[in-house]
Amino acid sequence: MLAFVAAERREFDGVLRKAERVEKLDCPLGFARTAWLNGEPIVLVANGPGPKLAGQAAEFVRKYKELRGLVSSGFCGALNPALKPCDIFVATEIVIPSRDRKGVASHPLAHARGSVRTGKLLSIDRVVSTVAEKADLHRTGADAVEMEAGAVATKAAEWNLPFYCVRVVTDTAAECFPLDFNRMRDARGRFSRSKILAAALRRPVIFPELMKLNRRSKDAAKALGDFVASCRF
Repeated sequence: MLAFVAAERREFDGVLRKAERVEKLDCPLGFARTAWLNGEPIVLVANGPGPKLAGQAAEFVRKYKELRGLVSSGFCGALNPALKPCDIFVATEIVIPSRDRKGVASHPLAHARGSVRTGKLLSIDRVVSTVAEKADLHRTGADAVEMEAGAVATKAAEWNLPFYCVRVVTDTAAECFPLDFNRMRDARGRFSRSKILAAALRRPVIFPELMKLNRRSKDAAKALGDFVASCRF
């Protein structure tokens, strides 16, 4: 079985529209489903942002089913100014500075839908919120940034499994987030909706930006689902 690991359930919305025989798993993770995609069984798990939670999700699916590969999937932020919203980004390398590991390779994909962007993906345990920070990180040679792929790649290497990384761009190198989402995480590391709502109520001016981000995320999830359904892993 092929396992897809993301941070949030909404990152799987597009894939779930393409999947069949979707069934809920009884487990302690934030989200877990089995399904069939292109005639093959898959499992989708989302446990929150960051390497610790992603690692826990991978550990769960390994115990639950015999795996033939791990896929890090979901949203990413652009560091390369050439990347646009809803671009599909297939990582060729995962950069994991927190573990002093660089150039962790991911398997190439065969796909039948549209063009993709490729390059280095930086995996760190924080949300990159500002244009200035994105510019600094781009100077390292990375093209995009996210928070879970490093942990999933590490697990795949430990278990001698193929690793794939398919992401979709939600925010460009020229865009800032309206909130510091690092301060919106709870004690477990997951994003807290109550904290986000409270912060937005204190600054109502940011509501339009949050709504824009929500719409962008929906479009990105659809684009990701369409692409994944065209892939052969």
